[in-house]
Formats: sequence, C-alpha cells, structure tokens
Amino acid sequence: MSDFRIDKITNRDGSAGTQIAGISTFSGTSGMQLPSGPTAYRGGRGRMVVFGGYHPGYNSEINYIEIATTGDATDFGDCSRTTGFPSGMASSTRGVLRLGRNPSGHTNHMEYVTFSSNGGVAEFGDDGTLLQDSIAPFADSTRGCLASGTQYSPAIRYITIASTGNAADFGDLSKGKYMGGGAGGASPTRGFAFGGLSPLTPTVADKLIEYINIQSGGNTVNFGDLTVGRRAIAAVTNSTRAVMCSGDTPSTNTMDYITMATTGDATDFGDIAGQPDGYGAGGSTATRGVIIGCDEDSPHNSIDYITISTTGNATNFGDTTYGNHVGGACSDSHGGLG
Repeated sequence: MSDFRIDKITNRDGSAGTQIAGISTFSGTSGMQLPSGPTAYRGGRGRMVVFGGYHPGYNSEINYIEIATTGDATDFGDCSRTTGFPSGMASSTRGVLRLGRNPSGHTNHMEYVTFSSNGGVAEFGDDGTLLQDSIAPFADSTRGCLASGTQYSPAIRYITIASTGNAADFGDLSKGKYMGGGAGGASPTRGFAFGGLSPLTPTVADKLIEYINIQSGGNTVNFGDLTVGRRAIAAVTNSTRAVMCSGDTPSTNTMDYITMATTGDATDFGDIAGQPDGYGAGGSTATRGVIIGCDEDSPHNSIDYITISTTGNATNFGDTTYGNHVGGACSDSHGGLG
C-alpha cells in the first residue's frame, strides 16, 4: 500500500506540527472528502452550455464553454428541434433546456443534457399546457423553476432536475408579465425574477425584483427594484450576489446587482458594451458570470464575462460557433448550487 503523505500540520497560529508517513487514520469534525462515483455525476466542472437562438433563422445548435478560461465556444451537439427564446435550469450534473419558439410557433417542450458529456439531448417532459417563450428560470441543487413569461398568467412551475416528467404548479408571481429572456437567478435557497413587461403598461418595462423560497413553494415576495426598468435580462449569480445584465424596453447596456440574502434595491455594477440589446442568458461559477445572446447585430455570437464579487464593465470572452441572439444558457456551478 502506498503512503499518503501530508507535508505539514499546523496549529491555529501557523507554527509547524508533526510530519506523518505510513498507515494512519484521521477523524475530526471536518476534513477532506475524496470524490466518488462516475465522473459524469461529480459536478462542479465549471461548464456552461449555450443553446438555441436566432440568426439567420431559429437554431438547434448547442455550444459549451469552460467558464474559468476565455476563448471561443465548442460545439456540443444539437437540440431536438430549432428554438429561440428558450430558458435553462441546471443542477451540478444536468442542464434542462426549456425550448421556446420555432417556425411552427411556441412550444412547452423540455429536454436535458449531461454537462460532462460532449453532446446529445434526451427527452425530459413538458411545461404543462403553457405554449410560451421567454420564461424566467432559476434552480437550486435539486429543483428547477420557471416563472411565467406570459403577459396574463402569473404562474410559476417546477421540476425535479434529476428525474424526468412534466412541470408542476409552484405558486404565482405578483402579476402576469412578459419576461422576454433568461430573467431569473438563484441563491441556494431563494429564486428571483427580474423585471418584465406588464400588460397594463406595455410600453414601460417593470423595475420589480421578486423572490421565493425554492424548496417551500408559494407566491413571490417583493425584494426591491432594478436601477433601470427592463425585460429580457441575462442574470448571473454566485451564492451571495446576482448581477442583472443588459435588457430591453428600452435596450440598455446596464448591469446592476443585489445581495440575495437581504432585500432592497439593486446597485449599479457597470456596463456590458458589447451586448446592449437584451434577450440573452447567463451562466456562472462562484467567481465569474458569462453572458450570451444580448447582441442583435450580426454575427450575433458575442460572449462576455464579469467577476461577480467586484464591480466594473464586462470583458470580451470569445465567440460562439453560431448566432446566439435570443438564445438560452445554463451552467453546472451557478449560485443556486452553493
């Protein structure tokens, strides 16, 4: 049997302790736990998938990005059909793709990918009877939620990400509104819906930030206001902070942020100059948020990133392999996973 060597053990003030070699055991209230099980189910890989979009027509392509790096995206495979305005939710191993709109109209179809694979989708289920695009998604480690994108129904539905099946009723938003993009995010306990377009004031986008407890269900609670009212927001989160990027009605390169454990109004974060048009989506790790799909100018394939714990303007990351405007995204290490 090989030795397991520990270079140094120190006490609390940093002074050296005993070196250990040979067969040893260790117990304590905390320590190192080695990963187990198949690689596909270990999670935490820092991978983001980008799917669907429009340019020059609706796309079925899927790309993936290693969030810790920069550079162009890599082909991952294809959705089962073309889609624009989709929504993405994810655990640490699986991304669920809620498709949105295609040349035949709206769809409620959902399918899923395994992040650690190099492509391929499988059937998940349907989002009830709701035929609509642009639904705000958020998730924790087990449950994914979809805040209604319709102008008239305020419903929120949920799925269990590790299983397959149709979405079930969760609760309601405070009012029905058109989200217009990936306008949702999560901490490990709370799910958020940002902005939207109310049918009562169809030319003025909402500033409202709402939240719910993902595991308990129920109706949303008022959190505060965005700095600029808008729909079609691409949100990125770590476990403490959500950053809301770009948007439409009006189109804006604004980014603002909240601390998710509190309540209150958003604070200015910086600008996303390369993606000022909204209708995109985001993915994230504990340190970095990546934004796609908010650039309506050809070739529509921009990727930008921010460091979530700081403030400042977005930086170019690279390009997707196809035009991803009004596309969707999800990642295996976002804020809802802790």
